[in-house]
Amino acid sequence: MKTIMLLTGGGALVILTSSHSITNPGLLNKLESKGIDKFTAHEVPLDLSRARYGARFRRVENDLSESDDLRILDYNGDRAFRLFSFDELGPPILYESPAAKAAARAARRPAMDLG
Repeated sequence: MKTIMLLTGGGALVILTSSHSITNPGLLNKLESKGIDKFTAHEVPLDLSRARYGARFRRVENDLSESDDLRILDYNGDRAFRLFSFDELGPPILYESPAAKAAARAARRPAMDLG
C-alpha cells in the first residue's frame, strides 16, 4: 500500500494505491482515464498519512482491493498541499504521457493569422 501526493494542472491530490509504483502502466492508465496525464508525484509515508487523515484514511483503506488499486484520499488541493511539508515527502517522480507531450508541442506552435 502506498500514499502518493500528485501535483497536477488541476491542483494537488492524494491517492492511496496497492500498486508498487506510480509508474505502473495499469495505474497510469487509470489516472489518464481520469484526465491526469501529467504530474509530479511524491510518496507520502503511510504511517504519516494514516495519522493525518485518521478515520478518512481507514475508510478509504478498507475500500481498497486488488481489483480496484486506486482510491482518492484527498481531492481538496489546498488541504492536501498544506497537510504535508516538503521535507515529509519522498523524492519527486515526473510523468508526462505521450499525449500530454504532443499537446504541449502543439501549444508552442505559432498561431495562424486568419485575419
